[in-house]
Amino acid sequence: MRALKILLVEDSADDAELLALDLADAGIEASWVRVDREAALKAALADGGHDLVVSDLGLPGFDGLEALRYVRACAPGVPFVFCSGAPVDSLAAEATLMAGADAYICKDALEKMPTIIRTVLQHARAPSTV
Repeated sequence: MRALKILLVEDSADDAELLALDLADAGIEASWVRVDREAALKAALADGGHDLVVSDLGLPGFDGLEALRYVRACAPGVPFVFCSGAPVDSLAAEATLMAGADAYICKDALEKMPTIIRTVLQHARAPSTV
């Protein structure tokens, strides 16, 4: 399997590094493009070729829901996973899924991220049965 190309919408370099280490430890090879501003997100999406978008929910100057809307408009088939450190209740997490995210995970449960990534990628690649 080739390395995944992941677009990471994250303002914390430390959190980005932790995520990269967790995925590497789980045997998931990935190349990363990290952005933390709306303009950088738009430029990265214009470059294309991403297999997955992982986004924080709270970002300086814009938020993860705005990022989700833009990704869905520009790259509708790319899976989108929220990974947030903000305390979020189950209703707020459900709201992100209702808005179109494929998954939501708290940063304090990063050990679950490899399984979530494999699941959303498998689902995205599965032929539609509708």
